[in-house]
Amino acid sequence: MLQDNYKKVEEHIAAACMRAGRDRSEVTLIAVSKTKPVEMLREVYEAGARIFGENKVQEICEKYDKLPSDVSWHMIGHLQRNKVRQVIDKVALIHSVDSYRLAQEISVQAQKRGLTIPILVEVNIAGEESKFGISADDTIQLVEEISLLPNLRIQGLMTIAPIVSDPEDNRAYFRQIKQLSVDIKNKNIDNVCMEILSMGMTGDYEVAIEEGATMVRVGTGIFGARNYSNKA
Repeated sequence: MLQDNYKKVEEHIAAACMRAGRDRSEVTLIAVSKTKPVEMLREVYEAGARIFGENKVQEICEKYDKLPSDVSWHMIGHLQRNKVRQVIDKVALIHSVDSYRLAQEISVQAQKRGLTIPILVEVNIAGEESKFGISADDTIQLVEEISLLPNLRIQGLMTIAPIVSDPEDNRAYFRQIKQLSVDIKNKNIDNVCMEILSMGMTGDYEVAIEEGATMVRVGTGIFGARNYSNKA
């Protein structure tokens, strides 16, 4: 069942790319495995998934050694500064950098280990009080400040759009953050590239792809509804 779900998501991504005149290789699927047991991750791995996204440091640490070594782990949830050191050497990309202080801590921990950490700046594009992320108006300033920190590389932007019944309702937000990424790219800031635009989840990832997403984060569409009583 999970393998079928994964293949359906892949088919929908390919169809969205075709509609947008994009190559399928331009979009990376992140299987959002938060709260899901390792057995389910293994099943999705067998279907072809190699990138898994987790919201909590604890889950990455618990699952890290239980999956094959070619799995790439992405930190997509809010990251507390005191947890950075636990996960810094386990993740391929941190999607959720929303403050200078967090970026500073990542830089400090990266220097200690001789690593250069790729990050995305999280933008609260819809200005929702319930969500983390820097405001769109403050994003460029934050990017400029973070760009001066050693052992970090800003690779792009991430956003979590509102939960809507009609994915078309989020199209305008996806367009806004795409334009923001273009504006930042045009500034040619040292140590900053806008290669990645992480946006779109189970309910709206096809629209996000049509508007320029390069990474989509799909959990429910692959694993089914989350069960917060499960443990890794």
